[in-house]
Amino acid sequence: MIPGPFDYQVASSVAEAIALLDQHGADAKVLAGGHSLIPLLRFRLASPAVLVDINRLHDLEYMQEADGTLHIGALTREVDLEASDLIRRRYPILADTARVIADPVVRNWATIGGNLAHADPANDHPATMLALGAQLVATGPTGQRLIPVEQFFTDSSFETTLQPNELLTEIRIPAPAERSGGAYLKLERKVGDYAIAGVAAYVVLDGAGHVTYAGIGLTNVGPTPIKARAAEQLLLGSTLDDAVIAQAARQAAAEAQPVSDLRGPADYKRAMVETLTMRALRQARSRATGGA
Repeated sequence: MIPGPFDYQVASSVAEAIALLDQHGADAKVLAGGHSLIPLLRFRLASPAVLVDINRLHDLEYMQEADGTLHIGALTREVDLEASDLIRRRYPILADTARVIADPVVRNWATIGGNLAHADPANDHPATMLALGAQLVATGPTGQRLIPVEQFFTDSSFETTLQPNELLTEIRIPAPAERSGGAYLKLERKVGDYAIAGVAAYVVLDGAGHVTYAGIGLTNVGPTPIKARAAEQLLLGSTLDDAVIAQAARQAAAEAQPVSDLRGPADYKRAMVETLTMRALRQARSRATGGA
């Protein structure tokens, strides 16, 4: 199929992009990397009247630490996250995530902002951001507002709390504390596919080895990205031994909401969530205590 007709507008600044979104409202869609939107257009699952191309907004392509926070511009390409020495060294869970998104051709264009704003439960960054406790910056006609990532996704698939006249402009992630670590693991049928299941886990330990923060996000095992809150609670205050990890993994599997489809039966996916959660937590523990 070919897309339906639409007007094409190129924004030369964030202000111009927001003005276009404010003018056209829900009739407009933002075009960044395009790897989520263009397939929807081709199959006429989306038929916007206007496409607002933001690919020339190079001031939204950056990664920098400031004030105890990692700031990532929403137009930062996946390939840049994957190749960044800062990300590999300080935020290996983000490097884990970027390197398993689709294939290198897609990662050359796909953006972290698009991956989040599309709100596809099969996308990889939402689970990682839920685990990390990220905040997202939405910029609109009246300025900026901060949205905790767990309030960014609604209870409906492919829906966020962004307003039609707002643009996701930045992702903010707390800088890693001492004795912290995280990992993202994904099971896929073949390289480049969406996940059968994916798990992001992030922990912070105190000096005695007790968990003071735990984040667990799940990919493609429900209608929306899932934050495994009860599993997180099981980890708090524990010494993160294998018995606790196994208990939290069973709880994370219980919080998954998979359905049977071409990627496998629901019971299989739930079992994979348990296995991946155990492995991700062990990897997080290793990284938090000085391992790779």
